[in-house]
Amino acid sequence: MKRQTITIKDIARELGISPSTVSRALKDHFEISEETKKAVKRVAKELNYQPNSLALSLRYSKSNTIGIIVPEIVHFFFSTVISGIEDIAQSKGYNVIITQSNESVEREMMNIQTLFNNRVDGVVVSLSKESFDYSHFEAMTQKGLPIVFFDRVPDTLETSKVTVDDFLGGFQATEHLLKQGYRKIAHLAGPKNLDITSERLKGFQKAHAEAGFEVDESLIIYDQASNESDAYAATHKLLESGKPDALFASNDLAAMGAIKAAQKHGKNVPQDFGVVGFSNWQFTALTNPSITTIEQPGFEMGQHAAELLIKQIDGGEEDVAFESMKLPTQLLARDSSRKV
Repeated sequence: MKRQTITIKDIARELGISPSTVSRALKDHFEISEETKKAVKRVAKELNYQPNSLALSLRYSKSNTIGIIVPEIVHFFFSTVISGIEDIAQSKGYNVIITQSNESVEREMMNIQTLFNNRVDGVVVSLSKESFDYSHFEAMTQKGLPIVFFDRVPDTLETSKVTVDDFLGGFQATEHLLKQGYRKIAHLAGPKNLDITSERLKGFQKAHAEAGFEVDESLIIYDQASNESDAYAATHKLLESGKPDALFASNDLAAMGAIKAAQKHGKNVPQDFGVVGFSNWQFTALTNPSITTIEQPGFEMGQHAAELLIKQIDGGEEDVAFESMKLPTQLLARDSSRKV
């Protein structure tokens, strides 16, 4: 069934007045009488008239819509960031279009092109794990599309960025495990191309160095922490080597997989094997044992990213001073790592 679109002409025909009079009445033009304005608005409501947002955006060169590209919407961290973006966007009169790359750079390229074609005013992005080349974003910024990156950010593009202090988070997680008496700590790291991976690893290494311990490079496993099953398999393989007595995972799902693998090997968590995750997903306080994790403020990250983007949009053609924000992390010590 074809959808019927109500236009200004339909309202004008209903009232026996000109379309231009209807248009001015809807805008509360001073030349239109209050009686006519009330009549126009009444009929517009009765007919369920909705302004054509595309036509308005073409006319005023602004759609009051911002796009979002995230690797995975179901990821708790990204969903909290989206909530923060929407909180600011709606308070500023902007609508939001959400897309996900599913960790595919090809889909990421399609998403940015689709958002651009739909005339969004700007885009907030967290990179896919396959993003090594950022030319698709550079092409859009050259066309005048404002882009703000968060969490997973490119190191070669001049844009505004919002991150957490991943170095601090990696340091806090590892320092905590060392203070609990663990000595052979494995690390399930993310993809090598992402800054968050290298920064958390640097924090991991720094904590070892300050405590006077060597890092066993064979206990660092890359790109095996995207989901619980991969982390389970990777941890199982590590435990078969007999080396690690603890593990720092790059996210909480991976931490859950590591705990299950340790328990399958007959280890008591935390007495025999300690685990720390990253992000503070909702389930981490509810599991048995509850999961020690590094809290990163996703909602606040989304708010800051949206504020920076809207500031850039509202700046128009003026020169924009790009900003980089780094938010602090916090250790939440729970049962998966506390021996005492």
